[in-house]
Amino acid sequence: MLANLDQTLQIESPRLTPRKAPLASSVISSGALLLFAALTAQAFFRDGLGGWAVGLVYIAYDTALLGFTAFHMRSILKSPAPASIGARPSLGVIIAAHNEASALPITIDALMRQIDRPDLIVIADDGSSDGTAALLAERYALEPHKILRRAGNPDMLWLPMPHGGKARALNNAITLVNTDIVLTVDADTLIEEHAIGAMQSRFAAEPALVAATGVLMPVCGTGPQARFFEWFQRYEYIRNFISRFAWMQLNSLLLISGAFAAFRREALVRVGGFDPVCLVEDYELIHRLHRHSVDHGLGWTVRVIGEAQARTDAPETLPAFLRQRRRWFAGFLQTQRWNRDMTGNPRFGALGRAMMPVKALDTLQPIYGLTAFAILIVFIAIGRFSVALPILIVMLVKIAIDMTFHLWSLHIYRRWTGATHSISWPKAILAALLEPFSFQLMRHAGAAWGWWTFLTGRQSWGRQNRGGIVAQG
Repeated sequence: MLANLDQTLQIESPRLTPRKAPLASSVISSGALLLFAALTAQAFFRDGLGGWAVGLVYIAYDTALLGFTAFHMRSILKSPAPASIGARPSLGVIIAAHNEASALPITIDALMRQIDRPDLIVIADDGSSDGTAALLAERYALEPHKILRRAGNPDMLWLPMPHGGKARALNNAITLVNTDIVLTVDADTLIEEHAIGAMQSRFAAEPALVAATGVLMPVCGTGPQARFFEWFQRYEYIRNFISRFAWMQLNSLLLISGAFAAFRREALVRVGGFDPVCLVEDYELIHRLHRHSVDHGLGWTVRVIGEAQARTDAPETLPAFLRQRRRWFAGFLQTQRWNRDMTGNPRFGALGRAMMPVKALDTLQPIYGLTAFAILIVFIAIGRFSVALPILIVMLVKIAIDMTFHLWSLHIYRRWTGATHSISWPKAILAALLEPFSFQLMRHAGAAWGWWTFLTGRQSWGRQNRGGIVAQG
């Protein structure tokens, strides 16, 4: 069966079977690069605010994306979840785990506490060499490759395999799961007790729905550094999921979170499962689902489900954060390159005309941002205060716009998800003020490192500490 997935992937993947890119794709990508060179050169030839042209374009682009998101956020307040039109589909959970013995029982126990329990839980043990085997045998009475059936509880299956990476582990498990829906959950993710029921209800209500992501909230450890990173990432996640909702309105959602994502198994198999070569296998998969839907006129949809929520472990140190963002961005660049034929291609509707061009521009956004900041520092260092002062004024105006959007998005997020956790408005305001000079630069630095990884092919990620989930568990 795994061989069948590999054969299907060979046909469906633009990495393995490349498609010819339209002229618009090359124009958009090369145009963004040429524009960057021209705007950066202004710092050497122009006086006044025009010397910071790269920063002005960066701010204008980011503000335009905020405007797009704000426009489509309105429908959150008037779009109730559709009612189910049939029996709830069966659902199996796959937890791909490599040396996650400390976090794994917390994740499994959260699944056991679900109001609507899954039919099956598969632990895809990706060559763990820690205490995972002893944990599964002693705590859950599991034996390798044997399904444990217990009345009133989900069936459980321990699937040990040689270490081959998360995507390969998921594919191995998919071949053994026969449920209608496959839910992938990272071993460091805690699912809220109503989340699986929310996923099942949405899939029952929308037969064309083939992939859905829940809403995640990051958790870190307890130290000051961990609190700092959780503080900023919490607001970042809220904005990101609001943005996903906006793109969902155009059926152009590409970014789901494999840490908590549901797929209609039939569709997953039809496109070849997860690609083991990609650094962000969940993101790449969604491109193939959209592509297959258009190729065959299926009308498939991808959604973010506000009622399905979870907490996931997030980096709590600067090195861990930069490594995570390096992998994310390098994988994003991989996927963008493989799917460049979709960029500017009207055949893919709004996805080709809008989302993919935006993603093409996003490949250079962190480079624009870091360059703009560097030029500002140089202007201040050499005493060009006549230029630096207007730049600072523009940045203050941008911060005011961002803060307005930020506070409104917090309100909309709570209305959308029904989240009951408290939000400290003073902390939210302080985060909006500090982010452009701290967390945003860290994000861009991680992305720039991702460019280096993409261009050189050097991929050594290290291991992330699971302090946040273990502390909460």
